[in-house]
Amino acid sequence: MFDNLVEIPFTPIIKNTCLVDYDLLDLSAESSQISLEIQKDPEAMQAKISKILKDEDKKVAYGGYLEKRLLYDRSDHFGTKENKRNIHLGTDFWSDEGSIVSCPWKGSVHSFNNNTNYGDYGPTIIMKHWFKNLQFFALYGHLSKDSLIDLNIGDVYESGDDLAKLGGFRENGNYAPHLHLQVILDIGSYKGDYPGAVTQENLEVYIKNGADPKDPLGL
Repeated sequence: MFDNLVEIPFTPIIKNTCLVDYDLLDLSAESSQISLEIQKDPEAMQAKISKILKDEDKKVAYGGYLEKRLLYDRSDHFGTKENKRNIHLGTDFWSDEGSIVSCPWKGSVHSFNNNTNYGDYGPTIIMKHWFKNLQFFALYGHLSKDSLIDLNIGDVYESGDDLAKLGGFRENGNYAPHLHLQVILDIGSYKGDYPGAVTQENLEVYIKNGADPKDPLGL
């Protein structure tokens, strides 16, 4: 989708950050960077990520597009063990609870919802965006509950505007604070929700209906 766009400048997704503040994080099934036991404990996970960022002198950990993750085994929300939705369709940005999410591209609010299943997105905003003559949707998940207060469908945001805040584990689906950012071409009939992890069997369909959010961010 963004393949033909060159020299895209970096656009911060977490407010008051620049390109050198971002550190790649691998949570795939093959990774040994953070153990599955720690990933399942949001407080231990946050402590581990904070240590990694401090050691590397960074502010935001990011990654995860098309990663197969074992973490989803903890929740029935992602299907049965034999048919688990465990391939991650977005890019995650891990930072402190309450960190401000900047709107990266001009857009308007398409829909929003608090998705409260265990392991789900928690408070979620879907935006309709315009970027370099392209139109697409983006899902912002794992937000704070107060990010949805006074929000209205059709509200317009410019690039760089404050959009939301990262929620803590008690309100964001039981994860360490982070943003799930997912690019979607055709949102269909979804409102305030869209699959963020899929089975291997259905992966190709969702790849064709999305893109790696890192590309239009200039990461």
